[in-house]
Amino acid sequence: MAKRRAATADYDSPWKVALHKYLRSFLEFFFPEIHADLDWTRGYEALDKEFQQVVRGAQVGKQVADMLFKVWLKDGGECWLFIHVEVQGSYEKDFSRRMFDYNTNREVVSLAVLCDERPDWRPAAFGYGRWGSRTEITFPVIKLLDYADDLESLERNENPFAVVVLAHLKTQATRRDAARRRAWKFRLVKGLYERKLTKDDIRELFRLLDWILILPDDLEEAFREDIQQYEREKRMPYL
Repeated sequence: MAKRRAATADYDSPWKVALHKYLRSFLEFFFPEIHADLDWTRGYEALDKEFQQVVRGAQVGKQVADMLFKVWLKDGGECWLFIHVEVQGSYEKDFSRRMFDYNTNREVVSLAVLCDERPDWRPAAFGYGRWGSRTEITFPVIKLLDYADDLESLERNENPFAVVVLAHLKTQATRRDAARRRAWKFRLVKGLYERKLTKDDIRELFRLLDWILILPDDLEEAFREDIQQYEREKRMPYL
């Protein structure tokens, strides 16, 4: 049996890196109505210290890529975006309660991306109350499985996050087929050159793909040789 580079794919870290670098693309891809309301000339700010205060006391899952950002609205106002990416790949009973707990300290807009493989799990609200009094939170949910039926559209999409979604879906789909995963990894990397991306974006997205689509050592070596040959043919030695 071929030696593996790692026992399991690391989803958490690449999602955090992708969110930090491509927040604008993330919102444009998954939440276009939010993207349209923001003043991107002012950029955005990751709130690491504030995030620790927001989640203090909340029950955090084993594998999550949670990040808190400060963004600015077109009317000049300020808004906090809490982005929760559930990457543990399985049902979690208290997911909605955890989303509620994150919003008890101050106004935070919560967004959830579910990367698991359970089609019917779509938690989108949590509440409690009695005698006519009720406290509740609802939040928009993105399910990556919904994109699995139209991979061609993802491959044509110029948004960098389409690449991240493809890599995640293909990692799940090829869990027991390393040869097929190698073929998809090479196909996705070639797709980076066909998109309208800068050299730096190609390198950054390649790093994310390489992080997610883990291959056994022998197939990884063959994959690297394929990439080197492809770059020689294209005369674009970016990687």
